[in-house]
Amino acid sequence: MTPVPAYRLRPMHADDLPRVLDLERRLFPADSWSTSMFRDELRADGRYYQVAEIVDPEPDQPAVIGYAGLRYVPPEGDVQTIAVHERWWGSGVGTALLTALLTEAERLAVTDVFLDVRSDNPRAQRLYQWFGFTEIGVRRGYYRDGVDSVVMRRQQASVGAVDNDRGED
Repeated sequence: MTPVPAYRLRPMHADDLPRVLDLERRLFPADSWSTSMFRDELRADGRYYQVAEIVDPEPDQPAVIGYAGLRYVPPEGDVQTIAVHERWWGSGVGTALLTALLTEAERLAVTDVFLDVRSDNPRAQRLYQWFGFTEIGVRRGYYRDGVDSVVMRRQQASVGAVDNDRGED
């Protein structure tokens, strides 16, 4: 695997939307969020969105390589979205983004975090299981292309105990 360029996590801003939407459409062609959906999320109360960006991108590298969002109404929260550019799969970017969401959830006294993940995405399911998410149900035909959603829940524990050397994304 090629060495991962230095990246940082920071809050998502409206200025990031063109790059985020490019990645969104590339990774989720059947279920892409629209510009207005992202704008509404960024304006709404009870939201926490982060982007992963390359510190000094080369001309052929995307500046934004990942993003993630959390909706929270303590004591519950939902991972709304999480995505990592396929060039950086397995590099720890997804682990870093999910850690940021769960750390913020813990800070906000969110005790139960939920998410939906495609039933045909075992890579993401493994990442979530590694973070302590367990399957609690299935939504049949949830996605636009008819794929089921696996509903998962994590009851908050200390996020600091996570060993980041074991994450896949």
